[in-house]
Amino acid sequence: MRKGNARFPKSSSWPRTKTVVKKWLNLKNEKFHSDCCIKESFGQGRQERRKSCSDKDGSLLSGRDLSGGWLVESSENLRPPARMFVGTWNVGGRTPHQGLDISNWLLDQHPASSPAHIYVLGFQEIVPLNAGNVLGAEDKGPADKWLDLIRQTLNHSSSATSHSFPNNYRYATGASPELTQKDRVSFSDLLAMEDRLSMVSELDDDSEPSTSNPESSSEEEMGDAAAHRRPASHGYRLAASKQMVGIFLCVWVRADLMPCITSLRVSCVGRGIMGYMGNKGSISISLTLQGSTTMCFVCTHLASGEKDGDEVRRNSDVVEILRRTRFTRRPHHRLPHHRLSPPETILEHDKIIWLGDLNSRLTGSGCGGTQELLDRNDWQALLEKDQLRVEQREGRVFGGWEEGRISFPPTYKYLADSDTYAAAVTFASGKSHRDKKRTPAWCDRILWRGSGMEQLRYARGESRFSDHRPVNSLFSLQLAADHLLRTREAAAAIGLRSSRF
Repeated sequence: MRKGNARFPKSSSWPRTKTVVKKWLNLKNEKFHSDCCIKESFGQGRQERRKSCSDKDGSLLSGRDLSGGWLVESSENLRPPARMFVGTWNVGGRTPHQGLDISNWLLDQHPASSPAHIYVLGFQEIVPLNAGNVLGAEDKGPADKWLDLIRQTLNHSSSATSHSFPNNYRYATGASPELTQKDRVSFSDLLAMEDRLSMVSELDDDSEPSTSNPESSSEEEMGDAAAHRRPASHGYRLAASKQMVGIFLCVWVRADLMPCITSLRVSCVGRGIMGYMGNKGSISISLTLQGSTTMCFVCTHLASGEKDGDEVRRNSDVVEILRRTRFTRRPHHRLPHHRLSPPETILEHDKIIWLGDLNSRLTGSGCGGTQELLDRNDWQALLEKDQLRVEQREGRVFGGWEEGRISFPPTYKYLADSDTYAAAVTFASGKSHRDKKRTPAWCDRILWRGSGMEQLRYARGESRFSDHRPVNSLFSLQLAADHLLRTREAAAAIGLRSSRF
């Protein structure tokens, strides 16, 4: 007779029931990692930030809330545009090695191009999608290595690029005294200063001062003074990062603009096993830019497969992600303008980016004409068979969303460490063998929704690290002026109170 309860040994590789239940119910999906911990109180105009253990270079700004710092005297309807880089990459379950170079993907290769203010980077399959990773404890090691690699790449680039800001501006430094109304610098102020000083720099480079004009010396001194005012680098800081099994999303912001980012929140939706596990699904990050523009970034890994009907499962994933994504509203989350609180759902945001491995395949991929179009590099003819565009045209998914013109080859599937597409792959399962075709397709995509967004570039990288090629896009964000917010501030400045506001 057996005594006691039979138990798995401690060395058992089976996940614990508690861990499985947590992942099944998506518990603690609101927690995320950041270079700063934000406590917002719009009523008092205060924002506290603390240094994170991940911030290794020790230069994190301890910012104050600048959400009320818009300059009222400006009568323009539009603020200067911001630049946002968006990238997605399915890395095939591989952890980055020491020699991996991602600069071709993240950095603009044109020397004259200005760096982005915000980087939004999404990954899929940062860990192998096996039972241990899907049901067991989260493996944070690969995510940490990707963060370290991204930090080194972005900050190495920014150290070689100068950004100019006048000395008489104090923006969110720990040693600075309490900011007055005229001292506060908003996101638009920083962008405007950057543009003006860039113009000064270009003038200095393109023209030589006249030695015959006695007044030219003062202009030279002003040019030299502007050059000496340029700090070596602002660098980039991690605003937020979140992992769900193999899906990983991180948002990086230029350090001097970090105080302009508020209301950071995260929501995860599992769409894998039984429709709830995290081997497929989405991670969404919501934030507010300078207290007026709400943005949402949705990184997804949708259902795979190229059989007829698999596109229906992907459409269902999109519908469920939109339905189930919810951002928690907390008492201290209050926007100082027409919204009483930040958005709760994806579609309530002003500007939305949807990125990831959408697993879209080519319809009728078994026909012989596909290989002929590939050989001719006739991407536009192939895109007529793209499931995502077919489903979108038929109104079955992504109604109202936009995608840029695709002028690059299919991003999937390549043989390992090569530029050759995998036409057929043999899978082994015990003693049985079967062939499964992998028709090239544009699985990796970036879509957007919202006004005031212009796509400047839509391209792919050429790293052979994975069987997918990374994709990137550069956006120009036009931030519309909020006249109600300006009216509120103007009324507060002269001590007026009105129920209208």
